[in-house]
Amino acid sequence: MRQQMQGVYVVEFAIIGLLLFILLFGVIEMGRLYFTVNTLNETVRRGARLASVCDISDPRILRRAIFNAAEDAGASSLIGNLETADLTLVYLDGTGSVVAAPSDTTGANGFRAIRYVQLRVENFTFDLMIPVLGQQITLPTFRATLPRESLGRHAEEGVVPEITPC
Repeated sequence: MRQQMQGVYVVEFAIIGLLLFILLFGVIEMGRLYFTVNTLNETVRRGARLASVCDISDPRILRRAIFNAAEDAGASSLIGNLETADLTLVYLDGTGSVVAAPSDTTGANGFRAIRYVQLRVENFTFDLMIPVLGQQITLPTFRATLPRESLGRHAEEGVVPEITPC
């Protein structure tokens, strides 16, 4: 009787082992997904904050937003397929409309019209690492809108405003 039962243990382990590994990989993927979502939320918040206090022509804003060094123009050091090209930085007026020429310091529809700074990440795809499902999930839009602050300029009475680097 014992010889007839030897193969049963292997079959039982195969079934239970398969379910265990599916559960394990599912937990790991959910952890990666939550990490990615939280990192993208922090990316837009951090980038909007930097854009509200830094000069609008500073290219380092988006690099720092994706957790890179100011001089590093590559992909994010935290999320491999996140690059500065995935970020959309816009300056908004008091009604929420996009300011057409934010770097124009003389016109009424330029720098002086800016009231809000908005950073978005749209259509970001999360790559699953599960061997069988190896698909992509398109995440929703991540957005942060903050009121403008100095925008890199310090204006004191009697002092010509100067641009400070971020």
